[in-house]
Amino acid sequence: MPQIALQTLGPPEVRIEGRAIRLGLRKAFALLIYLAEAKGPVAREALATLLWPEAARETGLARLRRLLHRIEAGLGQPVFDADRISIRWAQAVQLSVDSHLFERACEIGDFEQACRTYRSDFLAGFALADSVEFDDWVFFRRESLRGRLIHALERLVACSNAAGQHHAAAAFAGRLVELDPLSEVYARHLIRSCLLDGNRSAAERHYLLLSQRMREEIGVELEAETKALMNAGATSADPQPTRYVCNAGIHLAFQAYGGGQPDIMVIPGFVSSVERVWELPACQTFLASLMTIGRLILFDPRGIGLSDRSPAPSLDGTIEDIDIVLRAANSRRIVLFGASQSGAACIKFAADHPGKTAGLILFGAMAKGCWAPDYPFALRPSQFDKWRERLIGEWGGPAGIETFGPSLRGDRQARSWWAGLLRAASSPGALKAVLDEMRDTDVRPFLPRVSAPTLVLHRRHDRAVPVEAGRFIANHIGGAHFVDLDGEDHWFFAGKQEPVLDAVRRFVAGLKQRRRQASTIY
Repeated sequence: MPQIALQTLGPPEVRIEGRAIRLGLRKAFALLIYLAEAKGPVAREALATLLWPEAARETGLARLRRLLHRIEAGLGQPVFDADRISIRWAQAVQLSVDSHLFERACEIGDFEQACRTYRSDFLAGFALADSVEFDDWVFFRRESLRGRLIHALERLVACSNAAGQHHAAAAFAGRLVELDPLSEVYARHLIRSCLLDGNRSAAERHYLLLSQRMREEIGVELEAETKALMNAGATSADPQPTRYVCNAGIHLAFQAYGGGQPDIMVIPGFVSSVERVWELPACQTFLASLMTIGRLILFDPRGIGLSDRSPAPSLDGTIEDIDIVLRAANSRRIVLFGASQSGAACIKFAADHPGKTAGLILFGAMAKGCWAPDYPFALRPSQFDKWRERLIGEWGGPAGIETFGPSLRGDRQARSWWAGLLRAASSPGALKAVLDEMRDTDVRPFLPRVSAPTLVLHRRHDRAVPVEAGRFIANHIGGAHFVDLDGEDHWFFAGKQEPVLDAVRRFVAGLKQRRRQASTIY
């Protein structure tokens, strides 16, 4: 059977043996592309509803049958495997899809090939006027692929500059600026690369263009970080410094990256160090991807990491610390990303501060630290105590990595990083108080009070916190969206990252859309 190439990055196109085929029907392209992206059978009724949402069931199914016939007539060959229930691309077809080639290049780290493949946005300029459902699907798929492109370009900028290939880095950074001309983060990538390349005139030109765009289009001046870069020049590293803010005599370490919107604060579990987290490539990749979605804020809770070694924070103390750090970072409204044990603090913050909480993302979280008759998703107190003592006994080595990140348990770099992070985060004695506080936490009464849009993510086979704990949270927060993910890792950065990041991108895109609608109304 001949090779069929489906172009989805840009205006859709079908080619057979390199020859473009004219189908003439937008819904023919929509059906071919949707089936290709599904990578498997799709129910006939689902396709009929997607393409003709206003039509009666039998009418939609009849239109689908006619469309299938017209497509195969136009292509000159049968291309579907279909039965009475479902339809898919025929397995015998040698199908090539550019969006899939792009994603595979990203997965294997061939970012240059990925960027060459990404000619334009997914189905650029293509829509179905009578199907909001299809257009919504295209929007989220487009945003997902754009996010991967941004990540690939940022990796190329960083790697090219590190290798001394500053001219190439500037070219990659230029594409970032094209994707979002009002992003100072991307503009700084471009200005820094030009400076490192010795091309100060180009850096000044981009700086002036950015300044003009920011003033004319959104009426703001450039950030201090951008001005400082232009005034002082650049070095290959230019690291983001850790900053401190004091709360009742306790110094809290935090970092803030970028200038996008919304602000996303990532609060880890009971182990944290805002500088050491960047040393594991998988964690760095995940955090860097979040930076393409919004401004990233990290902080170490009191008693942990680079913050003062005070007594273990209470739940209310952590909430107060979150508020203090947000003010220091000039953040008025925040999307909280709470992982594991920190999910409880994020839940209570969202309940207590609805005006400051734009959205709530919970990953592998729990509402209660230990078992109860009406909460059977956690360890019983005696089991918790045994686990705590075993963890403390193994402290200094990669304690618990088999539970928290089983996909990384055989990775020597990950094991070394985790052991070092444990030592940097806490001492065995201080850890006991932190874990005891976690055991005694119960935020179930606050769940119904959360009014912010909420996304609950949990891996189905999480070894540390059962997936039922995530479902419990989602079931008790009004309107919460629950997504169960494949895998057994408890760490958000371990295992497959893209499903997690895709869910976050869709959630944040929804927040932005609701905000735009609200501003239009008022």
